[in-house]
Amino acid sequence: MTRTLMRVVATTDVHSALGDADGLLTHLHGLRPTSLIADCGDFFEGTGYYHLGKGILEREILTTLYDVLAPGNHGWPHYFEPGLHELTVCANARNNADGKPLFQRIRIADIGGRQVAVTAVIGRQAFDAIPVGQREGQHVIDPVVALRELLLEHHHHVDAWMVLSHCGFEADLELARACPFTDVIFAGHCHSELYGPAHVGDTLVVKGAELAAGYAAAEPVGSGWAAHTRHFPQTAGLPDSLTALGKKITDMGRALASPLGTVNEPYRNTTVDRRQLLAEVASRLHTGLGADAVILNETVLRPARLGGVLTLGDLLAIEPFGNQLVHTFLPDEHAADLDGLLDYLRMRSGALVTAPHPLPAGSRSVLTTGYLADTYLGGRTHQAGLQLGDAVRHVLSTPPAEGDL
Repeated sequence: MTRTLMRVVATTDVHSALGDADGLLTHLHGLRPTSLIADCGDFFEGTGYYHLGKGILEREILTTLYDVLAPGNHGWPHYFEPGLHELTVCANARNNADGKPLFQRIRIADIGGRQVAVTAVIGRQAFDAIPVGQREGQHVIDPVVALRELLLEHHHHVDAWMVLSHCGFEADLELARACPFTDVIFAGHCHSELYGPAHVGDTLVVKGAELAAGYAAAEPVGSGWAAHTRHFPQTAGLPDSLTALGKKITDMGRALASPLGTVNEPYRNTTVDRRQLLAEVASRLHTGLGADAVILNETVLRPARLGGVLTLGDLLAIEPFGNQLVHTFLPDEHAADLDGLLDYLRMRSGALVTAPHPLPAGSRSVLTTGYLADTYLGGRTHQAGLQLGDAVRHVLSTPPAEGDL
């Protein structure tokens, strides 16, 4: 197919939201002949489609419809896979051993008759959120430093600069101030209500709707650029070239519709308050497993709308990451200052839920997720023999009697 590119189109934080992906698939397919299709990271993880398919569907979508990818903290290992690594750009992710880039740093494309540099950056907070075992031997440098290096190397043959950012909208406003040579920064990672386009000098910062709901676009206008956001329209059906992919998504959706039990009050016919749910889970784990203390980060769960029956898809939408629960032994400095430990964890992983509250003085062992233990608590653990999803399921639902559902 001969393509004449007139714009850049960017999605972000799709998080495997494939339950209603026909709009994304059909619209990107229609835009592709005239658009460079990009993603700002976190295309993977977040629903049962990823849990069951291990990224197979997401990989097929990306390699079929997309031209360039920014790596996200969710699904980080996938960006090194054949087929995806060739599509991925990132200016500031480096190898510890030799300092070399982990990905191609820049892609140059003719868009509307202009030579446009497309690059990407991942923020330090996002990089630090990658499970430690997945980023071993790797680091990131300051995105500002990385972008300025690229400018010095390529300014003589580039007319415009597009940045796919996995830093967060607020951070991207600062990035635009520090790098005024950028024309458009496509934001990702933050899940905020900020979408733009926001003007920072001559730079536009813009973000598409997350979870496969929409996209951002930028195109040359006069001597500058214009940007906008759009939601994916409803579609009556997929184009012929995507029907096989659509069938795979539909078949997996049927598996996710499998019933697990009757939803308990007060969660029935409501949107789950993840903090309320996590507090009940933590309390049950504290008493049921006899743990001295339980520490869980609120972002380990996602809100989801429940009806009267809990399905596998519901459970995996609420706890999509397959977290293993572990007992971890606190380093001396953390055991001696539990309030300081909680402040440390909040700074890095967000709001926490603990049980009991406050934590008992002298606690040397806590029950938590393998992610928190390995990333922030030194990794001195033994398995609790239970996944967080199992605990969530027992709080949310009552298993069916034989013959029910």
